Amino acid sequence: MYIWESKDWPNFRWDEHKINELLIVLRHRQGRLLGISDMLGFDVKSPVVLDAMTSDIIKSSEIEGVTLNVDDVRSSVAWQLGMEHLGVPSVDRYIEGVVEVMFDAVHNYAEPLTVQRLFDWHRALFPNPGRLAHITVGDWRQGDAVMQVISGRYGKEKVHFEAPPSKDVPQMMSELLGWINETDVDPMVQAAIAHLWFVTIHPFSDGNGRLARTITDMLLAKADQTPYRFYSISAQIALARKEYYDILEQSQKGSLDITEWILWFLGRVDTAVEVALQTIGRTLRKASFWESNRHVSLNERQSRMVNLLWDGYEGKLTSSKWAKINKCSTDTALRDLQDLVAKGILVRTDAGGRSTSYELKTD
Repeated sequence: MYIWESKDWPNFRWDEHKINELLIVLRHRQGRLLGISDMLGFDVKSPVVLDAMTSDIIKSSEIEGVTLNVDDVRSSVAWQLGMEHLGVPSVDRYIEGVVEVMFDAVHNYAEPLTVQRLFDWHRALFPNPGRLAHITVGDWRQGDAVMQVISGRYGKEKVHFEAPPSKDVPQMMSELLGWINETDVDPMVQAAIAHLWFVTIHPFSDGNGRLARTITDMLLAKADQTPYRFYSISAQIALARKEYYDILEQSQKGSLDITEWILWFLGRVDTAVEVALQTIGRTLRKASFWESNRHVSLNERQSRMVNLLWDGYEGKLTSSKWAKINKCSTDTALRDLQDLVAKGILVRTDAGGRSTSYELKTD
C-alpha cells in the first residue's frame, strides 16, 4: 500500500526528538554560514551565490536526465543577479525558463505558493507545449491513465511507485498548498515534508521532480530568511541519487511516520551548508591572496593557472599539464612555474625531475 492510500493521509508523523537533535546541529552550521555571508562584500558574495544557483539548476535537471549547457545557465543566472558584465539571458527558452522559476521561488520566498504560481512555473519548464502532445502543460495531469514511476527494460519493468488518480490531484494539492502557506513547522522540516508530499501526489504529467526541488529551494530560502542561495541541495541529491530514490520509494510505501526521510533530507542540507562554508572560506582566502599579491607581476598564463588552482584544480599540477592547458612548450611552462616558486606563490611538492608537481603556497 502506498502512503496516499492510507485512511490517515496526509497526517504525517515524525520523531521530534530525533529531528530536533539534527536540527540543532544544522541550525548552528546555518547560523555560521549566514553570519559569515552577512559580512561579505558584494564582490565576494556574488560569485559564491552565482556558483551555488548555477549548480542547483544544473543538478536539478541532471537528476531528471536533462543536461544543460553550464555556460548558458551561468550567464543567465549572472544576468538575474545583476552581474551584467558576466552574462546575458540565454537564447535557450528552456534555460531561461528554469532560471526565472528559480529566481521567483527564492526571491519571493515569503509570497504564498498558489495554484497559479505553480502553473506558471510548469509552463516555464515546457516552453514549447505544441511539441509535447503527451504532456498537459500549465495544469494538473489529466485522464484515467495510471501514473507510475518505473525502471527496467520493456517486459521486465519494475514499478517503484504509483501516484494517486488524476481526479484526486486538485483536492490533494489544495491541502498541500494550504499547509505550505499556513503551517508553523520549522521551515527546514517543512521543506523535507513538502518535497515528499509533492512527489507523492505527482500532480503534473512531467516535471514533478524539478518542481519539487524548486519548492524545496523556496522553503530553504524561507528558512535562511534570504533570497541569496549559498548552498545547493540539488547538488547533494545528485551526488546521492540512488539513496534519494531508495529513501523516496521506502517512504512512499511505508507508514505515515516519515522520520527517516526527514533525517535523510536534513543530512543532505547539512552537507550542502558545510560545502558552502568551505567554498566561502576558499573564496575569502583567494580574495586575500590576490590583495596581498596585487603588486606582483604575472603573465596571462600564470594568472589563469593560479585562479584555476584556487578554484579547485584536481590532481597534481606538473609542467607537462601546465603546457597542455596553456598550449605552450614544456620549457615555457617550466619557466612560468619556477618564476611563481621564486615569487612565493607556488611550492614544489615532490621529488625533482618529471615527477615534480606544484601547489599553492597558502599559508
